[in-house]
Amino acid sequence: MPASRARRTRRALPLALGGLLLSLLLSSCSLVEDLTGSDDEAQPTATATSAATGEFYDSQFTRDGTFQSHITVGDNLDFVYTLYPTKSTPRTNEWYPRGSKFFSFTFQAYDLARDLRDPYETKRKVWLGRMQVTSTTKRSDGGAAETPYTLDAQAQTVTLDPEPVTYGDYGMLVTSPKGAFELRNQEIVATDLATIGVELTFSATVNIETSAGSNRYVQETITQVVPIAIFASDEETQAQEIPVNAN
Repeated sequence: MPASRARRTRRALPLALGGLLLSLLLSSCSLVEDLTGSDDEAQPTATATSAATGEFYDSQFTRDGTFQSHITVGDNLDFVYTLYPTKSTPRTNEWYPRGSKFFSFTFQAYDLARDLRDPYETKRKVWLGRMQVTSTTKRSDGGAAETPYTLDAQAQTVTLDPEPVTYGDYGMLVTSPKGAFELRNQEIVATDLATIGVELTFSATVNIETSAGSNRYVQETITQVVPIAIFASDEETQAQEIPVNAN
């Protein structure tokens, strides 16, 4: 092959490859537009539904699947409320107005003025007398609120432990690690279809020892509000049967 022709062939080859690549690029862009609908017309964007996000009623309990609060009283005395859905209705994003929803909760005191593993007799004793829980619903239509759950009882008569440590009229021992109040499978009953949330208010009447071993007490009320989201649906919340000793 003459040298001049060889040079022309070498020059033509990059030009041909460039044309081929440009053609493939344009075809790819066209294919992407066909698949994604990209054109001059604005496309609607997907938005999460309230049933997936609980955007209408903010709730740590619903979002995290549990709720825990730490309330400090006096000199490093920590009161802890813990709530969680039971295995009967475990999916909090499927808690609808219709049907019953079930939760469990505990209440305990920690004397953080002492190390957790210090001898128990060095910790201040806390006795729980009365546990009260009220509720109110939040509605999307501004209608009248309902009361789907209530509790008003002497703690030692309803707690899971059939033989709690008690002290006269002061109530049952809730100082960790030897004392704790626990209730399981508490029922939130069905409410109006416009319900978007339930607000539970817990009030524990406690007697707190002023210093370890002093046998002198002061009374306090430990209050906690817990919001729970309820999602719009005509369906009923599906409750599963669980063993009597399940939580």
